[in-house]
Amino acid sequence: MVVGAGAVGLACGRALAKRGQTVLVLEREPDIGQGISSRNSEVVHGGLYYPTGSLKARFCVQGRRALWPYLDSRKIDHRKCGKLVVATAADEVERLDAILEQARSNDVEGMARLTAEQVRALEPELACHGALLSPESGVFDSHGYMLALKGEIEDAGGSVVAATPFEAAEPLPDGGFRVCAGGEAGAELTTRLLVLSAGLGAQEAAARVEGYPADAIPARHLGKGVYFRLMGKAPFDRLIYPPPIPGALGTHYRKDLGGQAVFGPDLAFVETEDYAVDPARAEAFEAVIRRFWPGLPENALSPDYAGIRPKLHGPGEPQGDFRLDGAQVHGVAGLMALFGIESPGLTSSLAIGEAVADALTAESAV
Repeated sequence: MVVGAGAVGLACGRALAKRGQTVLVLEREPDIGQGISSRNSEVVHGGLYYPTGSLKARFCVQGRRALWPYLDSRKIDHRKCGKLVVATAADEVERLDAILEQARSNDVEGMARLTAEQVRALEPELACHGALLSPESGVFDSHGYMLALKGEIEDAGGSVVAATPFEAAEPLPDGGFRVCAGGEAGAELTTRLLVLSAGLGAQEAAARVEGYPADAIPARHLGKGVYFRLMGKAPFDRLIYPPPIPGALGTHYRKDLGGQAVFGPDLAFVETEDYAVDPARAEAFEAVIRRFWPGLPENALSPDYAGIRPKLHGPGEPQGDFRLDGAQVHGVAGLMALFGIESPGLTSSLAIGEAVADALTAESAV
């Protein structure tokens, strides 16, 4: 059983189904992918920034390499447009060199260092002192991707059940779990293996498992980011990113699959799940955007949407890694709890799913 039908939960379900498990995915929302997976940039990340050897670095590169052929084989809309990481000031040029070194340490393919003149040849309206080109980056239809994962689970004899919240789990004496599921019908179910992939609800889900030690549940921090859409023609074909800011990748540009320009997200730590977009934030966006696109017209940004990321660090703290916590962490056999699956979680999802399935099936075979 998998709790959470976002991209990562469905990828876990798919990977377990591939190993011969009969899979049931529980989702509290009325449909799949209604949480973090529907409120992001739909970017396929190269794997440039993350500390070498971290789960984020490993799973981002592995997941990306698996994702492009997956999208191709299932005719899911995507565009490998490439990404430019730009230095918008002279004092940012050295940071490009550090990012390039990190990317190469992470085994990211095809990275290239570009001069300002080379950048202008690719994107004439882009202002910078130099850039990195990541040709393996791009955008894709995340909902079409999740539908494909759901279809694979169902083709293997499993089920994805929406509007059915996970309420509690009790380990059974001979292994496995008794699970209480809510919703209109409600049900008590048993499962041999349990994966908690609940996104923003990860900590709450873990607390609902009898015997899960409270001190093994990390603190939850909510990182809100808003997006603005450009009213007018998209100025660039490639993804445009500034160097990362503390705790996030910074406000970036993408041309979505419909050909429109979208900017965001920014980052603000919040206490509640509030998805409102304050139109007044456009002024701060304009200041950031004009550093790399001086030609941004006045009053051309329209509030679009917001996303909230499940961070394991608060303001001013070092950015945390993904956590895939198995029995060696919490002591509950047959259980995998996922925490802090924010960016690059979507890109990493196939790799995370394989890692979770490998760990649980190896544990159950012992």
